Amino acid sequence: MLFLPAAALCCLCSALVTMAAEQLTQEDLTLTRRVGESVSFSCGGTEQCYGTEYGFWYQKKENETFRVILRIYTNNCGVHTRYGHPQENDFLFAKKQNSCEMKIEKVKLDHSATYYCNCYNRWYFIFGSGTKLSVTDEQVVKPVVSVYPAASRAHLEGNSSLLCVASAMFPPLVQFSWKRQKKNGGEAEELPPAEGEQLELRESGRTIAIRMVDGSDSDTYKYSCWVKHEGGTVEAQTQQEVPAPAASCPPEREPADLPALQPADLSFQSQCRVKLLCLLYTVLIVKSLVYCCGLSLLMILTNKGASTNCTHAD
Repeated sequence: MLFLPAAALCCLCSALVTMAAEQLTQEDLTLTRRVGESVSFSCGGTEQCYGTEYGFWYQKKENETFRVILRIYTNNCGVHTRYGHPQENDFLFAKKQNSCEMKIEKVKLDHSATYYCNCYNRWYFIFGSGTKLSVTDEQVVKPVVSVYPAASRAHLEGNSSLLCVASAMFPPLVQFSWKRQKKNGGEAEELPPAEGEQLELRESGRTIAIRMVDGSDSDTYKYSCWVKHEGGTVEAQTQQEVPAPAASCPPEREPADLPALQPADLSFQSQCRVKLLCLLYTVLIVKSLVYCCGLSLLMILTNKGASTNCTHAD
């Protein structure tokens, strides 16, 4: 009796993992245009769509819900219009490689929104990551990027943390990735997606990513942060060595050994440390709750099975 719920739970988990892994590809994180200019939106990975007969495009404006613009027939990029979007006539479609590219010939201020492509994969819908269009006269500005250890003494389970800061950019949206390279040379390798080991914080004028790394690798690798932006990709290497985990707190260093930090930098690092600790405590609490719920469910199913056997014996 216990194997059936367990099997169902395993199937559900596998389906959720598959759904998380599948996503349509929208290469552009943001696009910035002036009024009257043209803009194009790409959407790749449509071979994942069931039958690949059609797909959708959605528009999401600030403080508004998702709204269907049009349905597209992927074989010839034909348009199906019956969703009543007020701007549906502003969008054109053309075949590009194996997908349909959406285009606006002359953008207006009210075209500013985030655009998502979407299709059906037999069991569920797959969305793209979204491309945010900003219609403005502001110039695109690359981010200023720096990366350094987020905390010099706080280590958890042998891990260390790196903090990457992107600031002074327009548009404000960025995407973080990490690479590491052996200190004695060799090619840099890209680290896999963080999968819960990375925290991103957005503040006015800057975006921060905190990444957990294995402290045992601190003597072998040096790390670099890569920030993808509309203005281009920017790389920054660690300004300090990744601190190795210690069994006990090291003695306080003399003031002369401390890096020259301004009061604003000290306050900023303190805020990041507090937020990182809050995240770690939250993860531990959630793990405990999941464990308790699973144990309670197992006890309920066990008791139910025992009572059923007793009834049959009577």
